[in-house]
Amino acid sequence: MRLFASAPPRRTTDRLPLVLAAVLLLVGGLLLALPDRAGAAADTLISQGRPATSSSVEDSTFGPEKAFDGDSTTRWASAEGVDPQWIKVDLGPSATVSRVKLVWEAAYAKAYRVEISADGTTWTRLATETAGNGATDDWTGLTGTGRYLRVYGTARGTSYGYSLWTVEVYGTTSTTPPPTGAFTVVAAGDIAARCTASSSSCAHPKTAALAQRIAPSFYLTMGDNQYDDARLSDFQNYYDKTWGAFKTKTRPVPGNHESYDPAGAFSGYKSYFGAIAYPQGKPYYSYDQGNWHFVALDSNTFDDATQIQWLKDDLARNTRGCVAAYFHHPLYSSGGHGNDPVSKPVWQILYAAGADLVLNGHDHHYERFAPQDPNGRATADGIVEIVGGMGGAEPYPIETVQPNSQKRISGTYGVLKLALTDTTYTWQYVGTDDQVKDSGPTYTCH
Repeated sequence: MRLFASAPPRRTTDRLPLVLAAVLLLVGGLLLALPDRAGAAADTLISQGRPATSSSVEDSTFGPEKAFDGDSTTRWASAEGVDPQWIKVDLGPSATVSRVKLVWEAAYAKAYRVEISADGTTWTRLATETAGNGATDDWTGLTGTGRYLRVYGTARGTSYGYSLWTVEVYGTTSTTPPPTGAFTVVAAGDIAARCTASSSSCAHPKTAALAQRIAPSFYLTMGDNQYDDARLSDFQNYYDKTWGAFKTKTRPVPGNHESYDPAGAFSGYKSYFGAIAYPQGKPYYSYDQGNWHFVALDSNTFDDATQIQWLKDDLARNTRGCVAAYFHHPLYSSGGHGNDPVSKPVWQILYAAGADLVLNGHDHHYERFAPQDPNGRATADGIVEIVGGMGGAEPYPIETVQPNSQKRISGTYGVLKLALTDTTYTWQYVGTDDQVKDSGPTYTCH
């Protein structure tokens, strides 16, 4: 129990001796009876139902969302036998946290930290446990402000993984997004051919160097990250030598070539990227930056009802004013692959939710389209689509120019440089010679 505002964070557990627990209850009752405590507001639960991610999951039935669903019979479980592991919750635009309650399953953390962050990158420690014994840990008297809270396990208490029945975060939240200013994102698809910088014709070392020179907040990839069959050994021998330099700041999605791995569809992709590509235990996920909500999708499985329902639920929970989605197969393209109707149902969902921007690869060229609806009709409230498949794979020619296509470039390797603010977006297509080959209009988010 927290008695004084100046006291350090304190953890109570359900393993306290009964006598001590009774004394604490008595003291608590007396404090509540005092006049200056009568009007004190109770902590408010602010984490239930909020979007959650984790470093890993034991399997799809133990996703991180289970720790925040309000059901004491469901749980998150990490992969077994690996340290460290973490679980993170997005509390909304800005939250002030005063209490965190953890209910551990048998696979508990012997050592862990409770941390808070404004951006999901830089973390401030709220509490530290070095001799955990499982059961329930109730951290009170915390003082921290941010958007994301995570429990970061550094030492397991068992030979298994980490598992939490419940994570409850208490405090207050703000409904007004904090000012974030502009940020930059670099995006590309169809990247690492099976070649190295020793070959002058090898392009992905050049696009990687360009991407690093731009120095964005983070990087997106739109699939076909590694050719030809996306084996783990190929990721290690080629992609890792170039785009792998900023792997930890990359948010990838798989393309069709990731599904060709002889070891199993996505096997090399998943082994190489790990929780970076599977932060929610699936090859599709979402995250926020500033006033933007990003949705990363697996277009190889758009016929999977689970992914489609997840997308609907994710967009329904979104509180950001701007929405960008990215996946491999473009609904519209003037390149050799052409239009891919597999993406139309997803476009319909995104359009209904007021999405602003869709990024794709698959066809190896650059192309931008005017705002349009899922049926290809130009409209001011439509989605802007950009094909950015010139990350390093052999270029494809432009074949059949599609309606609403505004600009097409083939044969020039490069990356998309996206400039995003809380209310607008624009971009440049930058070649490996550092020259801007095309600039998009500035659009206002829907």
